[in-house]
Amino acid sequence: MTKSEMLATLANDTGLKKKDVDNLMQALQNLILKTLKKENKIKLDGLGVFQLKDRKARLARNPRTGEMVQVAAKRVVKFRVVKSLKEAVLKK
Repeated sequence: MTKSEMLATLANDTGLKKKDVDNLMQALQNLILKTLKKENKIKLDGLGVFQLKDRKARLARNPRTGEMVQVAAKRVVKFRVVKSLKEAVLKK
């Protein structure tokens, strides 16, 4: 699903204008960004958890040359889906 399709679906489901839904999604994105920078973790009930994690420096192999290279330590954003949502999506 593309952003445009998501905006259209949410606008249709809520009765809001597409522009209002776009503004709301932008505000949510900004809120998540600010909160992650400040608190390192956001829990969204029924959806999942955004969390900042530190990755250690490590050795990796360049697939083209086979040469071992050093990968620097860095900070990444992880998203973990709640169990109930994962089970509902993967249910056969």
